[in-house]
Order: sequence, then structure tokens, then C-alpha cells
Amino acid sequence: MKVIIVGPAFPLRGGIANFNESLCREFIKAGNEAQIYSFSLQYPSFLFPGTSQYDSGKAPADISIKTCINSINPFNWINTALKIKKEKPDLVIVRFWIPFMGPCLGTMMRIIKLNSSIKVIAITDNVIPHEKRFGDHFLTKYFVKSCQGFVAMSKSVLNDLNTFTDNQNKAFIPHPIYDTFGEKVLKEVALQKLKLDPTKHYILFFGFIRHYKGLDLLLKAMADEQIKKLNITLIVAGEFYESPEPYLQLIQEGKLEQHLILNTHYIHSDLVKYYFCASDLVVQPYHTATQSGVTQIAYHFERPMLVTNVGGLAEMVQHQLCGYVAERDPQKIANYIKDFYLESREEEMVKNTVEAKKNFSWKAMIDGILELYQKL
Repeated sequence: MKVIIVGPAFPLRGGIANFNESLCREFIKAGNEAQIYSFSLQYPSFLFPGTSQYDSGKAPADISIKTCINSINPFNWINTALKIKKEKPDLVIVRFWIPFMGPCLGTMMRIIKLNSSIKVIAITDNVIPHEKRFGDHFLTKYFVKSCQGFVAMSKSVLNDLNTFTDNQNKAFIPHPIYDTFGEKVLKEVALQKLKLDPTKHYILFFGFIRHYKGLDLLLKAMADEQIKKLNITLIVAGEFYESPEPYLQLIQEGKLEQHLILNTHYIHSDLVKYYFCASDLVVQPYHTATQSGVTQIAYHFERPMLVTNVGGLAEMVQHQLCGYVAERDPQKIANYIKDFYLESREEEMVKNTVEAKKNFSWKAMIDGILELYQKL
């Protein structure tokens, strides 16, 4: 079977690019021919809130990535779609995560399907964006109508698809483990690598910082006086994608300077394992969510998690087994952090994550996609 994945990949960086590369490898591993068509221009610079869209590391040597899609050039969409069509794949898998991509990807998929036997399945990270803008509904609907089948990695996104289509060719397949950041290392090795004090406890907020990620809730929780007495330090590891001023004000108001490490820059993939393995607990205090790759990195490194009860996060983390599911309330988040340390939960929860992560395999993702393909 010949498969083409359309979406971000190296040298673009981020969770979706990492996912697409792992997905491509898994298709090849299963005996298929697979490659990725990625973006030469993903976002115009004025629309990208971070410092850089690009990874400075080495390109993957084991997969084929064609860097050619320009998200704002309609002539490019036509030419690239015709190139994909000429390759005669059996299946095109297209990633959709933001309405801005609706015109580009929706047009390409229409051209690819036209007068051909090629099937198009979308993996929809989000169909209703976290940060809404005028025109989102129209752009998303234009894309959704171009696809024949849909994979969602949370039940909330699967339900959101009903807003845009009555197509029943859709499947819920949980987000697989992110295993691209190396193997687990001992906590003491990770602490030494990051030059952290081994006498302290560390919790981790990982990933780019925008309001919907809820760092404000976690900073308010960290201001709890009992948490301060427990010798807990919060590591914030990720780049600001918005003004840092509201967060800096919360840090000042909560007198958190001595209880916080701010590494607010892009964390290179070679260092990711050290941040997770140095931490006792990974906290995702989101205001809104669908699914999260951070959860699946935490599972890979067998780290307990605290997530808020939004989107698909509660589907992924078994409450009081692999971590906690909290309401979006700083005091409730603080109470669970205190429970984790005062009741010495880490060892038990680590054992539970080791078992739970077996449910999130790449093989299950491939099998689910191919099962959906057979229905089209």
C-alpha cells in the first residue's frame, strides 16, 4: 500500500511534525510505502508567535520528506496536489489543526480526489480552535468537506466534527506514545544534566505558553504556602507564544521567584527526556484542550500527571492511578500537588503509568486508520 502524509515535518518543529514522522515510520514498519509532503512555508512570519518555526537538528535519515507546500500560494496548492496525484497513492492522510490551513489543505484534497481512486483521511487535532477568530467556521467546514474519513484522538474532537459534517466515516484512536525523544534516564542523571539541586522536588509545565494552556492556574496554585514549605520547584520549560507580563506579575504577586525555574525558550529534542525524567509530576492545567502530546511524552517517560478536566485530557489520565484529574481551580490543583507529596504517591503512580502506556501504541493508530480506509 502506498501512503502519503500531508502535514508538518522536519525542518519544521513541534508536536505535529514529530507525530507525522513517527506515523510515517510506523507505516513503513508495517510493510507499506510511505512519505511526507511538508511545508516550505507553514505560516507567514507575522502570524507565527514564537521565535522560530524551524529545528536546528539533523533531518531524519530513515523517511522521505518533500518540503514543498506553501500555505498562502494557491498556485502552489494546485501544483503540489497534482504532484501527489501523479504518485498514485492509495491513501492520503492529511493533518488539520488550525482553520488558517483550511483553504490550502481543503483545495489540495479536492484536487487529489477528483477523478481518482485515492482515498483521503484527515487526522483532526482540533476542528474548533482554542483561540477563536472570525471566519474559523467557514474555513474549517471548507476543509472538512474535502475529506472522506476522519480520525480524532479525543472523543471531544470526534463530537466537534458533527458541527461540520454528517459523514459517519470517523474513528476515535487515542494519541500514541511520543517515543522520539530517547529512552528514560535515572532521575539523578537528569538532575545532574540540568544542574538541578537533588534535594528539591520538581514538577514540570512543558510546552509553548499560551493562555489556554493554563500556566496562570498553576502559578496561582504554587502560591499556596504549604506547597512552598514542601520544597517544591516548578520548572516551566517552553517558549512564550504571547506576552509574558501577566505571568511575571503572578510570579511577583505569589512571591514565587525562589520556587520557580523559567526556561522559556524552545527545548531542543535532545534535552526533552531530561526535563521529564528530572520531574516528579507533569502538570497540564489547561483552560481548554482536545488531546495533548505532552501527556504522551509523560507516558513514555513513565511520569505521573496532573491534568484539568477539559477536552480529552481526562480520557488519557486515570484519576488517582496515573495522576490526577482536577477542575480548573488553583486551590484544587494545589490540593492534588500536596496529596502527591504528602501521601508519597510517586512510586505507585509510576507503576500505573508503566501499565497504562501499553494502551497507546503506534500499531493501534495504524490499524485504526487502515480499518477506516477499508470502509471508504
